[in-house]
Amino acid sequence: MKPGIPPFRISSFFKVLLGCWAFFTFSCAEAQKPTPSSNLYFPPNESSVWEEKPLAELGWNQVALAELLAWLPTQDTRAFIILKDGKIVVEEYWGTKLTGSGEMDQNSFWYWASAGKTLTAALVGLAQSDKFLSVNDRTQKYLGEGWTSMPSNQEREIRLIHHLTLTTGIDDKVANLDDTSPASLKYLAKPGTRWSYHNATYTLLEKVVVKATGKDYQTYFEEKLGDKIGMKGFWQQTGFNNVFYSDARSFARFGLLMLAKGNWNGTQVWSGDFFDKMPQTSQNLNLSYGYLTWLNGKSSFMVPGSQSVIPGSLIPQAPADMYQAMGKNGQFLMIIPSQNLVIVRMGSSGGDSPVPFLLMRDIWQRLDQVIK
Repeated sequence: MKPGIPPFRISSFFKVLLGCWAFFTFSCAEAQKPTPSSNLYFPPNESSVWEEKPLAELGWNQVALAELLAWLPTQDTRAFIILKDGKIVVEEYWGTKLTGSGEMDQNSFWYWASAGKTLTAALVGLAQSDKFLSVNDRTQKYLGEGWTSMPSNQEREIRLIHHLTLTTGIDDKVANLDDTSPASLKYLAKPGTRWSYHNATYTLLEKVVVKATGKDYQTYFEEKLGDKIGMKGFWQQTGFNNVFYSDARSFARFGLLMLAKGNWNGTQVWSGDFFDKMPQTSQNLNLSYGYLTWLNGKSSFMVPGSQSVIPGSLIPQAPADMYQAMGKNGQFLMIIPSQNLVIVRMGSSGGDSPVPFLLMRDIWQRLDQVIK
């Protein structure tokens, strides 16, 4: 010990030094903590380049995969993509384009049907992040009084959150569930007490976003989401519905953004409580429904057109943490965080079910054998 330096000062010095070392070690560890997207690949926004992941690296059952790919076109599947860690493992197209002219390929557009609900939920969340609206706002704030045919005191109880969770309580025993005119929007139950797959109540969110932001729906989509992740697509009015059309790769890009929790290759497109809740149970009626998004692995689920609660998982063959955008005729976007998987299926299918979950079960009966 050097003369003139008391022992307590040396001890204090080392305590300070140790504290600084711990601080910087902790800070570095925090700085190096991976973001949700740090282990994912993201394709360039303005390019057809998209890296592939060889099957040999995954150890998947290639015989089972060949059988799946032979079966899918028998179900009128037009596009099927599997992303692992953001890279393409499978990309296949069959049949003719939506226009009926030419063969399906990676540039062919197809409709999302009700899978567009999940995209709409994201736009509502972005509008909330921009402070244009709050999901707790009354719908009347944006659509004005008289957007339904019910008395004002009943109408004013409906808030945007009820549209996002399909719990407006508006009567679904009407001739056309797509009809957004006031005459078709009648009181049946107190908001938040009844889950119903009522298309019109979701479609009205488009008008809410337009009114709140002061921007055309397509423009807001492109500025806030589409252009930021290289999505090609457009909204088109079809009757009362506003349907989104895109190529299958754009469908996959949206799924990859969801998998990455809104972070696109280092750019935070969205974040916050709304987006954390979006793929979680949103009410206690249909446990398998979030914000216009279907959830797997819950103890029960409900299906469109019924008030029955069915025990068990929606897709028992699939991973429990999977969540999905689902639309008529089998427009499926499946996100599986535990396995870094995004799966796209576009095409047609038999039957009139607005959400053909039985087709998804059939797909997973085969897909489960591939990725085991």
